[in-house]
Amino acid sequence: MSSPDQPQDQPESVDPAVDPLDAEFAQLQEHLVNDADALTRDLAERTADLQRLQAEYANYRKRVDRDRETSRDLAIAAVLTELLPVLDDIGRARIHGELEGGFKLVGESLEATVARLGLETFGEVGEAFDPMVHEAIAHSHSDEVTEATCVEVFQPGYRLRDKVVRPARVAVAEPE
Repeated sequence: MSSPDQPQDQPESVDPAVDPLDAEFAQLQEHLVNDADALTRDLAERTADLQRLQAEYANYRKRVDRDRETSRDLAIAAVLTELLPVLDDIGRARIHGELEGGFKLVGESLEATVARLGLETFGEVGEAFDPMVHEAIAHSHSDEVTEATCVEVFQPGYRLRDKVVRPARVAVAEPE
């Protein structure tokens, strides 16, 4: 409000709440806050996407490594399965005293090699009969045993790590 004695060329005092510059500044400030919020949300989304991709890649690598190990084990098991008759022949030759000289060294070398690959022999006289790892070829009763027991081994069993490659073929005696 101007008084009659003041010249007309002086600006009137403006209410700061209604100042157009303040309103524009507040609008820009609100726009910046909204942009910052949007950028923060975008950053959070991209970070979550990256974390998901990293987890998927880690799972992929684990799956590939596990599949590679399984393929390796299957290949080794296939080769070792083909060698079982040779190992049986070496065992029979040892029992009959025919494993001598150079043949003895070859047989021991082959047995050591398959053992390094993880092949284990099982099936001994006196073991408790386990239908998961033994195949009963003969059955009898005996007063000398307290549970189903392997009393004769016709053919040893083999396992590769925890998997049975071939069950032991045995004669089983049960208590009377």
